[in-house]
Amino acid sequence: MESGLSEIGSTKMFEGYNKRYKHYSETLGCSMTFSIYFPPSSSSSSHRSPVLYWLSGLTCTDENFIIKSGAQRAASTHGIALVSPDTSPRGLNVEGEADSYDFGVVGAGFYLNATQEKWKNWRMYDYVVKELPKLLSDNFSQLDTTRASISGHSMGGHGALTIYLKNLDKYKSVSAFAPIANPINCPWGQKAFTNYLGDNKAAWEEYDATCLISKFNNLSATILIDQGENDQFYPDQLLPSKFEEACKKVNAPLLVRLQPGYDHSYYFIATFIEDHISHHAQALEL
Repeated sequence: MESGLSEIGSTKMFEGYNKRYKHYSETLGCSMTFSIYFPPSSSSSSHRSPVLYWLSGLTCTDENFIIKSGAQRAASTHGIALVSPDTSPRGLNVEGEADSYDFGVVGAGFYLNATQEKWKNWRMYDYVVKELPKLLSDNFSQLDTTRASISGHSMGGHGALTIYLKNLDKYKSVSAFAPIANPINCPWGQKAFTNYLGDNKAAWEEYDATCLISKFNNLSATILIDQGENDQFYPDQLLPSKFEEACKKVNAPLLVRLQPGYDHSYYFIATFIEDHISHHAQALEL
């Protein structure tokens, strides 16, 4: 491995391995951790596993998905590697970075490239789209980063949708659990975008899936979204119906499944994650 990338954890699961790594990110200007689940098939010297990136939500780290989702069972079966980055830069000590749960260093990077000077290190978009895939392809010969899909939850669902739509050449498919689907019209998004991007509303639209789908809709796979009907954030923060309307206007293939009784938690994710892994396996032609 190249200098600066070190393995800091390893646990066997479903005949594969959860591994955790630390490295210095040039993009973010700080040390970052990420987790990978290597399916058992990736131990074969002749086989390279496709990658499913998972982007987590507010307050999360790279570990929440790996510990709580149970996604490894289906990933093991299908032979997909799971890559889970952290959700924001850490340890930069910018004033105000830890004042609230929905902004700054406490896992609230919103998967964008900030333009405001104070938050200039918050470049999670470039980290996920550029730096991390290159790091993986340079260091892990058992991964095939040219075959990749992307998924996520809440803020990470927003990240997955926007990154996918702007990089249709890089990802085969996308799915999301309870994504922030129209951030320019919800309190979480308005707070984050004002701080990271300033008052230029056109810049906001570049990180809003509901706005982007009108421009980027030549999709090769259906977008899959699961939304719990008992999710406390569903009515005011997530707004999947706005995304649905925008998709209909351009005939973009979308499946939104409203799940009665389910909330915003990892219990909800664990219930339906197998469907999402299968969705991506089909797009990745496994």
